[in-house]
Amino acid sequence: MTRLILTEAQRTSKKGPLGELVTGTPEECSDALKHTIAREKPRLIILVGDTVSRTSVQSGIRADVIVVDNKEKRSPAVKFTHPGRTTFTATNPPGTIDTDAWKAVEAAISKPNSLVVVNGEEDLLTLVAILAAPTGSLVVYGQPGQGIVIVRVTHGKKSEVRLVLNQMDRVE
Repeated sequence: MTRLILTEAQRTSKKGPLGELVTGTPEECSDALKHTIAREKPRLIILVGDTVSRTSVQSGIRADVIVVDNKEKRSPAVKFTHPGRTTFTATNPPGTIDTDAWKAVEAAISKPNSLVVVNGEEDLLTLVAILAAPTGSLVVYGQPGQGIVIVRVTHGKKSEVRLVLNQMDRVE
């Protein structure tokens, strides 16, 4: 089983958001996301993270894929319902992308209306979601203490993500 691990340089560098940072309360961020969805009509909507997923679902946003680890800021997450979903589970230690977690995200994207529950940490699976999603999709993740980040999946964004992944350490 292969695992990608953030290098020390990647951990210490200050990386900005991968897409458009939307600041505000959870409600304001959900409203902004609703407007973006209505305007752009994305192929798929993929939510990564417990807080952004819960607030989006509770505000009526219907995501095609949700990726959670049942934690918010390293504490147990507030539970919410994801009706009618196929559930995939995977283990993904913090600061890594595990092959099994990668496959679970790909499987969920190929079968919309899915939920991926991660034992470990889902943060870096945002990168996998961007690579696996069809162009024209939106991948949305939380930016703690600020709001959400809306990533428009384009060929250019996929290339940017590949560069990050290629710089990560590989462990068998």
